[in-house]
Amino acid sequence: MIAVVDTNVLLVANGLHGNVSPECVIACVLRLQSLQTQGVVVLDDGFRILGEYKHKTQLSPPKGVGDVFLKWLLRNTGKRRHVHTVTVTERSTDDFVEFPNQTLQPNFDAPDRKFVAVANAHPERPSILQAADCKWLNWWPALKTAGVTVEFLCREDACRFYSNKFPNAPAPTLPVD
Repeated sequence: MIAVVDTNVLLVANGLHGNVSPECVIACVLRLQSLQTQGVVVLDDGFRILGEYKHKTQLSPPKGVGDVFLKWLLRNTGKRRHVHTVTVTERSTDDFVEFPNQTLQPNFDAPDRKFVAVANAHPERPSILQAADCKWLNWWPALKTAGVTVEFLCREDACRFYSNKFPNAPAPTLPVD
């Protein structure tokens, strides 16, 4: 398995998202552990993703599975069997040439754009692992059309958050696995 991992997966695995279900925490923990044993994580060569991980987790001492995952990434950066690095071109802050849908990019949360650009820049177009950020439910169809897939690890939680955040919006659709 090869993937780009949104920061919220690490945070949920660390137990830092109090409103997610226990099943969501378990799903995130298991996926991060699986990536460590048999997967490849894709990062950017400008350390944007690692920088965000470092800013939002605790390395010394690591307290949660997300922290341990980051420590593993830092030890394995440069080891191609575990970590692939791609170049992304930032025109201005959080505005990427490699973002596959330039019409969608301005509507996308600025800090999340790097995950999409990195997935699109990698020749295998890995999935983006998403925990419970419900805004991605609005974005995944256009991304899929552009060749970038989003894998929702916590589908029920994301839908619940979506209905709370957008109470007058119709229920979102989910990608078919």
